[in-house]
Amino acid sequence: MDAIKLLTQDHQAVRTLLSELAETTTRAVKKRGELLSQIATQLKAHTTIEEEIFYPAFKAAGEKSDDAKMYFEAMEEHRAAGDLVLPDLQGTAPDSEKFSGRAKVLKELVEHHADEEEKEMFKRAKKLMSAAELKTLGEQMETRKAELLKQFKSEAKAAA
Repeated sequence: MDAIKLLTQDHQAVRTLLSELAETTTRAVKKRGELLSQIATQLKAHTTIEEEIFYPAFKAAGEKSDDAKMYFEAMEEHRAAGDLVLPDLQGTAPDSEKFSGRAKVLKELVEHHADEEEKEMFKRAKKLMSAAELKTLGEQMETRKAELLKQFKSEAKAAA
């Protein structure tokens, strides 16, 4: 699978989970916890493969200052979602209205980021990299993502 197809599938999976979370009520404490756990795992794996593999390849292939700007903006959006909004949401009582508001903010942030990547960065990547390069990146990213998901699963078991 090529890198762009893999990342786009990840975006769709997380969008679906975020939509499910947004539709929950303060009474759905268990479901909110399960969805949030899935979202956190998927986001962490996705952002890691982007930051370790895709973004550096994109930046290296880049030719214009706009490419570098796209790279740094994407990195900052990951930081905002992964280091600020997600941990804040994870520390919020799932039966509160604050949880609903924070879940909505995370959803909007992730959707904005994914839309931007799909409309701008991925289109640009297709111009900067060959189909073979994107396929090779995709294979590296699939392998790394599988490693990460296995690691997160064993960490969760150890913590339980």
